[in-house]
Amino acid sequence: MTKLSVNLNAVAQLRNRRDLPWPSVTGMARIVLDAGAVGVTVHPRPDERHIRRSDVFDLVNLLRTEYPHAEFNIEGYPTPAFLELVAAANPHQVTLVPDAPEQATSDHGWDFIAHKGLLTDVVAELAAPGRRVALFCDPDASAAALEAAKAAGADRVELYTGPYGACYDNNEAAVSMLADLAETAHAAHALGLGINAGHDLTLANLPAFQSTVPFVDEVSIGHGITADALIFGFEEAVRKYLGALGR
Repeated sequence: MTKLSVNLNAVAQLRNRRDLPWPSVTGMARIVLDAGAVGVTVHPRPDERHIRRSDVFDLVNLLRTEYPHAEFNIEGYPTPAFLELVAAANPHQVTLVPDAPEQATSDHGWDFIAHKGLLTDVVAELAAPGRRVALFCDPDASAAALEAAKAAGADRVELYTGPYGACYDNNEAAVSMLADLAETAHAAHALGLGINAGHDLTLANLPAFQSTVPFVDEVSIGHGITADALIFGFEEAVRKYLGALGR
């Protein structure tokens, strides 16, 4: 069944509006893990506009001491500083994204063929016992592109679901986007790649995604679940998302 990892970037971004320690990133991590999430995700950026380097190590300490079975996923572009951070934090999963530093959020997958050399080298550097490496993937990636991702050594791809999320007011476009995602998932699975997904998944669109796109191991959800937490509280929001996943 598809697992839920909660992205805590929006929590950190809210905290950073003031020079105060709340909302607490580690405090929210406790809440979501106690509510049933299997892990937490962070995407630290060079300017620390949301997740800070210190947050990464606070979460490492929390998970190791209080939640030894929970999963820690760190996303980012493979700069030397990012690779150094991963080496120090030693997360269970690293998700590589092709983001420029100034981007507000990830908005496209890798060109696996054009960047095969870079990705092959980085994946080899990141490979470690008990650690997966996932590569951010366009929703309509070609078979050749997925073969390049596999050849680069990736364990999983993360399907970029932002375009699907943008179809919230256009059912016809949503159906078409789901078809692309399902086709990509089938092709990735056939190559032996695991499948993650993330971006703009919500309580409204997650059930259709879940029923249409096969083989998804894990979804990473941040903005939508944080928005719903403003209404329901984080504990209940996590439970509702787990329900939407059929858990």
